[in-house]
Amino acid sequence: MNGTSPAYDVVVLGAGPTGENLADRTRAAGLTTVIVENELLGGECSFWACEPSKALLRPVLARADARRVPGLRRAVEGPLDVPAVFEHRDAMAAHWQDADQEEWLDSVSVDLVRGHGRLNGPRQVVVDTPDGERVELTARHAVGVCTGTVTAFPDLPELAATRPWTNRQATAARHVPDRLVVVGGGVVAVEMATAFRALGSRVTMLVRGGLLGRMEPFAGEMVTDALREAGVDVRFGRSVAGVEREDGGEGPARVTTDDGDTVVADEILFATGRAPHTGDIGLETVGLTPGDWLPVDDSYRVPEITEGWLYAVGDVNHRALMTHQGKYQARIAGAVIGARAKGEPLDDGRWGRHAPTADSAAVPQVVFTEPEVATVGPTAREAERAGLKVDVVDYDIGKIAGAVQYAEGYRGRARVIVDSERRNVVGATFVGPGVQELLYSATVAVTSEVPVDRLWHAVPAFPTISEVWLRILETYRDSDGSAD
Repeated sequence: MNGTSPAYDVVVLGAGPTGENLADRTRAAGLTTVIVENELLGGECSFWACEPSKALLRPVLARADARRVPGLRRAVEGPLDVPAVFEHRDAMAAHWQDADQEEWLDSVSVDLVRGHGRLNGPRQVVVDTPDGERVELTARHAVGVCTGTVTAFPDLPELAATRPWTNRQATAARHVPDRLVVVGGGVVAVEMATAFRALGSRVTMLVRGGLLGRMEPFAGEMVTDALREAGVDVRFGRSVAGVEREDGGEGPARVTTDDGDTVVADEILFATGRAPHTGDIGLETVGLTPGDWLPVDDSYRVPEITEGWLYAVGDVNHRALMTHQGKYQARIAGAVIGARAKGEPLDDGRWGRHAPTADSAAVPQVVFTEPEVATVGPTAREAERAGLKVDVVDYDIGKIAGAVQYAEGYRGRARVIVDSERRNVVGATFVGPGVQELLYSATVAVTSEVPVDRLWHAVPAFPTISEVWLRILETYRDSDGSAD
């Protein structure tokens, strides 16, 4: 394809999970589709985020569970086998090879152009390929920007010279640093602190606010307690004022905080947020600002482009920065593009085929710390700010027979948010070992808008942790439907 100027119905920039799903759905709608990627097909999630990070965390969580099971505790007393953990991580990241992803694209008849793609005016994309050629692409119906995000670093002088870690260096690490500083309190920060502490690092966390600040407060509190019990030095109210490497830039990193403290570490991981990967994709050629997020309407169109051909899907639109949500958006956007190309009306009512309702009403998320955190929908505070009248129902998961069976000394907590007027579940948060498996049932309850009276007839098996649903409903009933 080098040197040619082909036209397609749809051109997709970025072949991470979002871009791949968008291309798959537009192709399934009968539209010719090409995808452009400058790195590995599968993107951040497959190679530097979701897959390798969970591979690092799985043995950590499995060992933590085993230590709470009578008869297994002595079998897991020793340290983790670090080379084996890294070998498993490498396998889950496909050894940073993407041949299987290319085969998949071929199997669904999506063309691929490797290289740096950027907009070059309305409906035009140019790609500079690795062998120095230039490919010019034209989109008849849509260009989908699925370029995701990159690490957002704080504005610190000479930071790059200190070789800071991002999630990429952490998840692809070839060694376990003796001392690791983690800057930030979000999901990447707590997960990598969990993993590297279990692998043998002495971990210090510098957190400006609290941990997991966008979730229910008790989630961050319980994760904080567990990290500290594991030996992590968690310091709140701290920002980094400066970083430098000793010994002419080759030695340990010396981190100075805003209160004058100093922490010395072998590596420093910045997990301080994400920025849109839009700085070098030609936004200026269509009147947009490079480096900005791309806000969209509820069909994922960028409204500033009046002709309606530009879509922004996944993290880049700043709606819900999670892989599974980007894939959801891609499924919706692909169906929208297909319908518009055929002149069909959109089914865009609440929960309609072309509606992105879950972006605001039912975003699920799991934090793979010890304990795990699983959430869907708004927190109690968010629901109230949105004008909902809600009842908040809390329950100690450790009282459930299934939890007692699961782990000796089980500690966990559940919170369900009920719309007190419509009497349906709008949000839920679970914290504790194994709670990730509670999340889909909660997501179904939220998206189905099932009345709590109907949920009484969804009988949980005994003895499982899912019996917490029954206890929550009993608590709500016994409070006359007005639990605080």
